[in-house]
Amino acid sequence: MKVFIVLLISINSCLVFAQNTNARTKHFNLENGLAIEGYDPVAYFHQGKAIEGSSKLSANYLGVIYYFSSPKNKDLFLASPARYEPQYGGWCAYAMGSEGEKVSVNPETFKIVNGKLYLFYNAYFNNTLSSWNKNEASFKTKADNNWFTLNK
Repeated sequence: MKVFIVLLISINSCLVFAQNTNARTKHFNLENGLAIEGYDPVAYFHQGKAIEGSSKLSANYLGVIYYFSSPKNKDLFLASPARYEPQYGGWCAYAMGSEGEKVSVNPETFKIVNGKLYLFYNAYFNNTLSSWNKNEASFKTKADNNWFTLNK
């Protein structure tokens, strides 16, 4: 009987984890589970630039796969993943703030604000980082509210 109860609890825990992971990844900007188009999330902070990661240096954090450019960056991420994840699930911060929309990004167009990574759309003569910079505080407040509403 004890074995049955332990088994039942284990199965239930796995189902809850899978549901939480699915709910989390549902709103992330992912392609085949891969975040930031394979760019190293730690490099933005420590190297100050966008650097492509390698599939040989990958980590899965709650259903989201990240690539890293060095073992050191992977270790830093694993020690504190929430610190390095992009805001708004990796969608364009400006679009999230202006319209509450999920818009793809150019991983090389980014900004670190108060220790958080923000990514932006940048194509066809439209660099949304420039627009964001004109009224960052307002766009950030709106983006935070829109992201909260999307994830209810």
